[in-house]
Amino acid sequence: MTLGEMTMPEFKKALKKTKTIIIPFGSVEAHGAHLPLNTDTLIMREVAKKAAAMAGVFMSPLFQYGVCTSTGDHPGTITIRADTVRMVASDIVRDCHKKGLRNFILISGHGGGLHMSAMKEAGETLTQELSPIKIAVCCIYELVNNESSSIIETPNDSHAGEGETSLVLHLAPGLVKGSSKEEYPKFQRPVIARDKLKHWPGAVWGDPSKATAEKGSRLFNLMVKKTVALVRLLEKGA
Repeated sequence: MTLGEMTMPEFKKALKKTKTIIIPFGSVEAHGAHLPLNTDTLIMREVAKKAAAMAGVFMSPLFQYGVCTSTGDHPGTITIRADTVRMVASDIVRDCHKKGLRNFILISGHGGGLHMSAMKEAGETLTQELSPIKIAVCCIYELVNNESSSIIETPNDSHAGEGETSLVLHLAPGLVKGSSKEEYPKFQRPVIARDKLKHWPGAVWGDPSKATAEKGSRLFNLMVKKTVALVRLLEKGA
């Protein structure tokens, strides 16, 4: 059930059946030369939408912007501060709680470290602040990490590589513009690079050439399955 497309009476009626909501987060971020800037948003929106329908729960409109550090200098990336993510996540949950919702899944298609830390910090604070409330916070790739290796061939595949390219080939093939060469970041951790483009010029982490729509379909269905399972876990009171 997509919250933004419901009327007031529809919301009140649905609230009698479920008090669970999936709140998805995405990004506007460079994904190689072949994938759209809204790759994280597209994938997360479609996963959340199907999972919410299958589980019979609410899905909030997706928040499209995220904290993008490694790709912050790349063309097209629009990054926001971690404080903004914390405040947005907190404000949405607080008002949803005020409206009667009690179970919250904050799930992101963007896995940046500061981005996820901000979401998790908001979840920790809200768990202590609001009662009754149950919150789960994760990146969608955390849910499928152990099983995605049976689908994705590239070791250490990540950003705009085999997995994400396969997903976009499945969900919106018209948005895939050819491919990009295999690439991996060369950041010298723990040193924080001032010139991100120097260490990661193509914004690809993996091998897009191995991507197929069939792999994307399998990975998408796995993501949906794991998200539904997370809904059931939260509703059981874990």
